[in-house]
Amino acid sequence: MSHAEAEQQFTSKDFQHWLNVAYIAEATYQSRDDLEQALSKLGYRLNLLKQIPGYSVSFALATNEAAKHHLIAVRGTSNFENIIVDAAFVLVPDKLSGINIHQGFLLSARDIYEQIHASINPEYTINTVGHSLGGAAALILAMMLDTQGFSVGEVITFGQPKVTNISGSRKFKHLDIKRIVTAKDIVPLVPPLDPMDLMNFSIFWHQGTEIILYKNSQYSILSGISSMKRAADFLNDNPSQQHLNSHFMSTYISYLKTKQDAAEK
Repeated sequence: MSHAEAEQQFTSKDFQHWLNVAYIAEATYQSRDDLEQALSKLGYRLNLLKQIPGYSVSFALATNEAAKHHLIAVRGTSNFENIIVDAAFVLVPDKLSGINIHQGFLLSARDIYEQIHASINPEYTINTVGHSLGGAAALILAMMLDTQGFSVGEVITFGQPKVTNISGSRKFKHLDIKRIVTAKDIVPLVPPLDPMDLMNFSIFWHQGTEIILYKNSQYSILSGISSMKRAADFLNDNPSQQHLNSHFMSTYISYLKTKQDAAEK
């Protein structure tokens, strides 16, 4: 654990905010009414809700006029087998962000960018959120928007797989990225880290701060190599019902609720 990780700490107020954001991520899988209700808790009004043709991904664009914020919420697939298959990662160059990105995630993020960038007020701060593959797209969108001169606020993802390599991660280390995971959710850990590849800058690498939720009031904070080493625990694991349950947004919400009164690091 780095010195910064040792010093960093979150409060029940932080977990309350992430719970409200988690309700939005969950509602992207539900009805329009459910989504509008979840967005209203944080002062957002829904502007656009659309499915990306050819992908199991949809997105919402919402605005909080009082705060001068936009929110992009991306829904990923709820099919666990598809997520594991998509772990066969291929990096390709992206002109919008200027880095190499997972090919499949990039295609959906690029489509979303093309459909929303003209609707964004350039004077507003843009926040992004997503679960699973939607979290990957939400992070990629934040990097695209940042490179194109938009003001990016917070990026909050749940159970997000890796999207870029070490150099790509370093380029956007200035972004406020919170990756919220549960301890047995395998999706954020694939592909697993091979220690022999540490000198290979093409390996996939996570960005931002990883917040690991446990079933009780406890949580952990990791980043960088500490976060990557956690994947070693899963090298001999096969996808199971436990991993599937750990990836559901309902599990994330349940674990966030246990930290509303007190959160123990």
